[in-house]
This record gives sequence, C-alpha cells and structure tokens, in this order.
Amino acid sequence: MASSSNAPSLAPRGCSAGRRDAFHLPACRTSVPEARRRVTALLHAWGTAPGVRDDVELVVCELFTNALRHTASRRVGCELSLHAGYVRIAVTDEGGAGASAPRVRPGSVDKECGRGLFLVGALSRNWGTRPDEHGGRVVWAEVGRQGATG
Repeated sequence: MASSSNAPSLAPRGCSAGRRDAFHLPACRTSVPEARRRVTALLHAWGTAPGVRDDVELVVCELFTNALRHTASRRVGCELSLHAGYVRIAVTDEGGAGASAPRVRPGSVDKECGRGLFLVGALSRNWGTRPDEHGGRVVWAEVGRQGATG
C-alpha cells in the first residue's frame, strides 16, 4: 500500500521504515527508567533524529508511569514501530483496580501531577486508547518528525 504523504521518513538513508520492537517490564517504579534506556538504545540503533528520540522517550515514560499508577498490572508492555514520517508507541497494561480510560485532566498544565497525557498530546500527532484482548488497555501515540505538528 503506497502512502500519499509527503512527510520525510524517520529512517536514515538505506534503512526502510517498518521496523518494530517490543518488550515487557515489571510494573514497578524502576521500570520507567529502564523503559527509557531501552527506547533510547532502540531509536539510536534505528538512526532516528535526536529530537524525535527525546519526544518518544518522554511519551514512553509518561505512558509507562500512567500504567503503573492507574492499574493493578504486574507487568507493562511497550511496542515501538517505525513508519514513514512517525514512530508509533503502544504501551499495554493488564488493567484491573477499576482502571478507566485515560483522559487529560482539566487544568493539568499548571499542576505537578496529572500533566502526563497533556504532554503526550502535545508531543504526539495523534494518540488514543483501545482495549487489549487480555483485559488490559493499550494507550498508543504517534510521534512525527516534527512532533505534534509533523
């Protein structure tokens, strides 16, 4: 399927889009920096631009943190895929503990806690949620070459 987008590829020359990688980590605080390290190494290996890496790292950290704080998960999954013009992030939790769909909180910009999804929305060209086939939830985001506007 050919894309009609004129957006430049995030992949370096000689490297095609369509790369994908995934990992799972225990649902504990130390997994957030570990997820960031893994994502940084992966995006560096894929040759993505430093600004894109920074945005993707922050989005992954925010989504991982939300999965830890707002669900009763024992582990959290992360999948990254490289597409022409953007990186897609999908963080999967195991649900539980009355987990509801994530949403941006009103007035969250000025508060220390609750800014995560506001930041995800600001850095992503698109984001959303869907149920996981195992009873959890997937929160996904697409970070483009120029962030939310790219």
